[in-house]
Amino acid sequence: MSLTDEMAAYLDHTHLNPDATPEVIAKLCSEAAEYGFATVCVSPCYVHQAAELLRRTQVRVCTVVGFPLGTTLPEVKAYEAERVIQDGANEIDMVINIGALKAGRHELVQREIEGVVRAAHRHGVLVKVIIEAAALTDEEKVTACTLAKAAGADFVKTSTGYGPGGASLHDVALMRRTVGQSMGVKASTGVRDYETARAMIEAGATRLGVSRGIKIVREAEQARQRGEG
Repeated sequence: MSLTDEMAAYLDHTHLNPDATPEVIAKLCSEAAEYGFATVCVSPCYVHQAAELLRRTQVRVCTVVGFPLGTTLPEVKAYEAERVIQDGANEIDMVINIGALKAGRHELVQREIEGVVRAAHRHGVLVKVIIEAAALTDEEKVTACTLAKAAGADFVKTSTGYGPGGASLHDVALMRRTVGQSMGVKASTGVRDYETARAMIEAGATRLGVSRGIKIVREAEQARQRGEG
């Protein structure tokens, strides 16, 4: 596998803006198929379209639950997970209730993750738990990751892209130390070039949520040609 292919396999090719149109999603899926990205990450209303467009490819369909604030009820998050799976989602990125975490309501946070995990794992669908790291103290980040692991999630993820900040190397490394090697870590928001992407992977990320995936893989190819990477 070339350096370009290796990098593409880390990337969730993402478009979650509220003004996305079906034409934008079609282009996103075409790009993902061409470059071999791990997934497209789209809003729930576009899961069916993306699943149809990518049916004959290796690209998976990722979507979001409780997005972007995480304040919907646990039962609603579980239902939302079931519904997007019906439409063809292979991976779910769910947002935890950040206020509940900060208030010490850890049982509620774990319960809502468990509800989504149960719904997803019945169908072989992966769950990534967005902790919105930039809104948390390091102690809270550790707690959030520990709860996600205890609830059976597959990944922890740094950010929604709508919070106070994006992924940092510090947060990715802390999350990796907390969950160990048994879970994935997704760095999302602010990964805009190959050098940052490579640094996030070195810090412990196993998936990257990006909106500039084509730029990143082209820079990876340029690095390969220079003998770097």
